[in-house]
Amino acid sequence: MHDLTGFQRDLLYVVAGFENPHGLAIKEELEQYYEKEVHHGRLYPNLDTLVEKGLVDKTEKDKRTNGYHITKRGRRELTAREEWEQQYQ
Repeated sequence: MHDLTGFQRDLLYVVAGFENPHGLAIKEELEQYYEKEVHHGRLYPNLDTLVEKGLVDKTEKDKRTNGYHITKRGRRELTAREEWEQQYQ
């Protein structure tokens, strides 16, 4: 997880918080958090990076829509991150 950007970590948390969300649902959730627009050109390449790293799986919901879900490895990485953060609270 140390090699992820803050945005990628946020993406991972959002994907983990939903059951098989599609890209638009992830985008809307992040826009609420950031209080500004998240462009597709930022969102989808970063989701693809998480897929390439084995933290998220991408499935086709229909011809235009992909679903995303966290992998076991992604869940372990989030747990490790949360444990690391707890040391400093």
